[in-house]
Formats: sequence, structure tokens, C-alpha cells
Amino acid sequence: MTALYRKYRPQDFDEVVGQEPVVRTLKNAIASGQVRQAYLFAGPRGTGKTSMARILAKSLNCEQGPTATPDRVCNACVTIAAGTSLDVVEMDAASQRGIDDIREIRDRVVLQPAEGRFKVYILDEAHQLTDAAWNALLKLIEEPPPHLLFVFCTTDLAKVLPTVRSRCQTFVFARPRLPELVRKLRRIADGEGIDVPDAALALIARGGRGAYRDAESTLDQLAAATDGKIGVQSVLQLLGAVEEDALFRICDLVVEGDTAGTLTFVEELAEQGQDLGRLVTDLLEHLRHLMLVQHVGEVPESLPVTEETRERLREQANQLGEATVVRLVDLLAVAVEDMRQGGDPRLPLELALVKVTRPAADLSRESIAYRLEQLEQRAAAGPAPAPARPLDVAPAPPALTTPPAVAPSPPSIDLEQLQEAWQRTILPAVEDKSIPAASVLREARPAELTGDRLTLAFPPAAGFHRQLAEEPKNATLLQDALYELTGRRLALDFAVGDDADAALDDEPVASEDEIYELVKETFDARELEDR
Repeated sequence: MTALYRKYRPQDFDEVVGQEPVVRTLKNAIASGQVRQAYLFAGPRGTGKTSMARILAKSLNCEQGPTATPDRVCNACVTIAAGTSLDVVEMDAASQRGIDDIREIRDRVVLQPAEGRFKVYILDEAHQLTDAAWNALLKLIEEPPPHLLFVFCTTDLAKVLPTVRSRCQTFVFARPRLPELVRKLRRIADGEGIDVPDAALALIARGGRGAYRDAESTLDQLAAATDGKIGVQSVLQLLGAVEEDALFRICDLVVEGDTAGTLTFVEELAEQGQDLGRLVTDLLEHLRHLMLVQHVGEVPESLPVTEETRERLREQANQLGEATVVRLVDLLAVAVEDMRQGGDPRLPLELALVKVTRPAADLSRESIAYRLEQLEQRAAAGPAPAPARPLDVAPAPPALTTPPAVAPSPPSIDLEQLQEAWQRTILPAVEDKSIPAASVLREARPAELTGDRLTLAFPPAAGFHRQLAEEPKNATLLQDALYELTGRRLALDFAVGDDADAALDDEPVASEDEIYELVKETFDARELEDR
């Protein structure tokens, strides 16, 4: 049996879907007798480049032509469609890419067409040709015999030599939009008597990633697997894709800050056999759609979603904050990187959901910046409006003066969190501003937090480091870093701890050169003689 993508490939210009600029230009060129000697069709796989090349060959060699509407019944049209025409030569440049293959073409092009007007060479995957092969073709492309036409098809236009591109008319094939792809699949399903709802066709089209051939092959496989009755669940099982409702539900749980709910839902999907790696990639695509809606102000027409999904995207984009979307995308990127390394995406996925629903559990610099941004947004929004009074209650007399706005309270933080973030987050923040100051502070550790006063303990052997840390310049650097990361302006005390505290310090003592550089920086000193 013939595969569906071959059976339903377009046979004339009117059947081509989604490539209107290319079709219009070629039809006008044929009608006006301005067909050129070489064309370069570029675009993603499965977008109709080879089919368009065959249609062009039919139009030129049809018994009624040259015509933009070949009759499809003459011997030339039938043999070109079947791939048996002597005048249309299709070559796979991936396997015939050398200079010897090009020399064979040069020897044959002098022969007149067997039955048509033009001898057409279609080179698929043309970017695979070697530079030597391209150079051997240059003269032939520029000054071919009047009966010769080249059509180069490629999925990587950047690899085609500029000297070749300058001798060809280039057409870039676009990926089809979702409605166009669904319409093509519906025509195939109706022609084959396949029972499939529009929702399932939309999922198949999404899985095709903008390639007609991929989507049509999936439809062919599903028709064989389901005996011609395709449902949404069968599509999801074959593609391993995540149902849109699941993606919307995860984001709804994030909006509610329901950490337990998100983890439970991920557990349910895993028990159902859902590929969590595919869940991560589909969730990232869903978040991208939300981000576009938030920043563009509407759902772009280019998004491969149905009208029902567009309305849900608008609603959820208004509920989920912009900072939350960006934060979750950054966190899920870690899961993608783990998958590339062969790791299990489940733990990074769960960590991302925990961190975005419970920001206080994450003391990384990115998380603290995200929390500060949320606080600023709340402060800018102002206090919530007072609830409406019942109709039978007299309103209170207006106040003589407007009370000042209450500033938002700073975020809470405890000593344990500071100790955990000291080496991981706080010291790197200081190091970004002054490497010597960070080297000195690395000898200390947070020992006590009383209100807004933090005490740093140095080991007994690091008394000199404590004195350098007390310098106003270094202390200010530390205070600024703490404020950026915690949102709290902390006062600092410096103390010398006991030997037990010193034993807990696993970090090496700053080197003599580091201390020397810090002294020069702190006291604005300069070296008078060699040490």
C-alpha cells in the first residue's frame, strides 16, 4: 500500500497548502514565459519542496503547456507523478554528492529531452554537495542549455555556497499554520474513511511540528493501530504528548501556590505512564505561549493552538505573573539540561515546582531577586480596596487627614537560612564586587541573629581578618550584598569565636597574597620596595 503522505501529495499548484507566495510567483513566471534556469527551494523538512519541484516540471512539460494548470492526465504528467519520467531526474545529494556525480550530469545535459520541452534535474538535500561538486556546477547553472532546468531542495540554506545562491532564484518554504495542517489532515481522513475528531487532528498537527509529512505519517500509523477509529487518548499514547488540560492544571496549581497539589499531580501523571521528559518540554512550550501573550498583549496568530485554547491562554496569562513564568522557565531549563546528560527529569521538575510555589524555601540569588520583585509589585499596586459597606449602615465620617501608606514589612529570615546561604550565595555576591573582601569574610560564619543585628564569628587564628572585615569599606560591601539577597538592612558585629567554632571552618585560610592585596585596596597603599 502507498503511504498516505505519498498518496495525498499535491499534484498541481491548486492543491498546495500554506505556500501561497511561492505558488503565486511560479504561476506568474510560467504564464509570462519568465521561467529561470535554476531554482533553490529551502525550508524545513516535510513542507513540500520536492512536491513543488515536480509540479513545476509538470507545468513545463505538460502537453497543454507550458501552463500553470497541468492537465494531470497526459503521459508527461503521469510519468512525472510516478517518478518514471526520462526528462525529470531526481537525485539524492546526500549519497551522490561528489564531483564524479556532477561530471556525469554534465555529460548527460547535452542530450535533448526524450518527450517534453525541458530536462529537469531535482537535487534533494543539496547542501550535502561538496564544495568541489558545487564549483563544477557553477558554469552549468549560470549558462545552461536552453532545455535544462535545475531545482535544488535543501533544509539548510546557510550551507549552500553564496556563489550558487546568487545564480538561483531562492524560495523559502514556511512551516504551515495549525489550521492549514488540520485542514489537510481532515481532507485525508475523509478520503480514507477514517473516523477522527477535530481535537485528535489538532494533537496530530501539533506533533507534526510544522511538517506535513510527519503529521500525515502519524495519521497513517494511528489509522492502522486503531482500525480507522482514532481518539484523543490513542493520539496521546502514540505521541507521548501531554494533554493540554494537564498543562493548564499545573499552571493553575502554581497560581494557587499549592505545592502539595503540584507534586501529587506529577505523581499521578507518572503513575499513568506519562513520559516526564515530554512533560517538561510540553510545559516549557506552554509557558512560552503564556509569556508571548503577556508581553504581546494578545495570542499571536502564529501559535499552533485552537480557538478554545486561545481563550484559555488569555485567561491564564492574566492570572500567572510575568515574573513567575520567567522563573519557572529558568528552573525547567535545568531539567532539560539533565535530560541531555541522560539524567532523570523527575527530581528537577519537582524541585522547579517547589521553588516556584514556595519561594521562601529557596535562598538562591535568583529566588531572592524574584521575591523582591514580587514585593515591589505588591507595593506598587497599593493597599487592597476596602469592602463595600452594607446599604443599611451609615458611612463613617471622612477623616480629616489621609493616613500615610504603610510600607511593606521586610521579608523574614532566620540564622539557619543565613548559615546555609553564606558560602553558596552571600560570599559569591561579595566576590562579584571585591575578591579580597570575600577572601577575608570567608574566614567568618554567621553566629547570631538578633533582630536586625548579625554577629559574624572569626576563628581565634583569624584576628587579623576580623580587623580587616571591620573596615567600613568591607563592612559596607557585605551589608549591601545581604540587602540585595535578603531584603533586610542588617547591622554587623564582628567577634572572635572559640576553638570549637574554628574546627567547624573547613575553608582554607586566605593566602598571604590575598591579604596583601586587601591591605593595598583598603588603605589605598602602594608598594615601595620588594617584599
